[in-house]
Amino acid sequence: MSHSIKFVNSNHTDFFHVLRERVDGYFIKNKISPHANGAMMFKTFFMLALYFVPFSLMVSATATGWAFWMCWVLMGFGLAGIGMSVMHDANHKAYSKHNFINTIIGYSLNLVGGDAANWKLQHNILHHTYTNIHPVDEDIINKPGLRFSPGATHKSAHRFQFIYAFFLYSLLSLFWVTLKDITQFFRYSRKGLIKEQGAKKASIFLKMILWKVFYWSYTVIWPIVVLDVPAWYVLLGFLFLHLIAGMILSIVFQLAHVIEPADFPVANADGNIETEWAIHQLRTTADFAKTNPLLTFYLGGLNFQAIHHLFPRICHVHYPQIAPIVAATAKEYGVTYLQFDTFGEALGSHVRLLKKLGHIDYRHLLESMG
Repeated sequence: MSHSIKFVNSNHTDFFHVLRERVDGYFIKNKISPHANGAMMFKTFFMLALYFVPFSLMVSATATGWAFWMCWVLMGFGLAGIGMSVMHDANHKAYSKHNFINTIIGYSLNLVGGDAANWKLQHNILHHTYTNIHPVDEDIINKPGLRFSPGATHKSAHRFQFIYAFFLYSLLSLFWVTLKDITQFFRYSRKGLIKEQGAKKASIFLKMILWKVFYWSYTVIWPIVVLDVPAWYVLLGFLFLHLIAGMILSIVFQLAHVIEPADFPVANADGNIETEWAIHQLRTTADFAKTNPLLTFYLGGLNFQAIHHLFPRICHVHYPQIAPIVAATAKEYGVTYLQFDTFGEALGSHVRLLKKLGHIDYRHLLESMG
């Protein structure tokens, strides 16, 4: 279906052309690279340390008692930090101009239980190209018990989703390191998204499984073997790690797209979205808490999600400087630029939309509107 959807700039606007020239001009004028700088390199070491230092203290039996549990908690924050601030840029080829550096750093996702190859298909292609278009954007298709899009099927249980959604959000990371990548691999294979065939496709799958085995071996089996604690201590700590990481990752990504002012476009009978791609991105994506430096540091600039969707190959450390250029150009062209002043405002909008989607069958409403 995704191949049949096209963005048609029916108004022949030159918005993105002008915006791109202005953003490029910012880097040229200031003689800086759009890729990682010293601050980004520091952040990379910080996020990796936030995960692996507590792990080292825990597995060496240096951290005992309450410190043992605190290590798992810190690892949860570290895993989310690696996902948002390190692997995300690398797998978008925004970390470096050298592909091999992006590839190596992108494997930090595999190191903490995911799969970079699968993620690139889901995130870079399906989500970034077809943002908030049901059912192509897999980020907004129905999950068990959850409805994220007006175009998705409505079920009676969804009326309570604004209450239980956050519990399900916390399970995201645990599902990711167990079954998500495997089920995605076979689904993408059936859809023809994985181009390799035969032995090469089998090799890709085998590599995924070997990374999973490595992850579970060092994160769970190794601590169980070497530590003088009951096995359930390790399993419970591992659960804490992923409940925290899952909650953080889920909420941050939902606040960018599943919020009240965001658009959920429907292609016309010809399979076209009647707007320029860049304008579509701004109508379906929101920024939040842009003046909060702590959040901006930890979230890897994902609170500047609209900027990221327009310029995914620019390292996120530059987003605060680019945002005013986008805002001014959007205002000049009369283009919507969605943003919330605080994290709390964005979270409140997300909860309200979950509640609306749970009580109203938007799918039938859209069908009645033709």
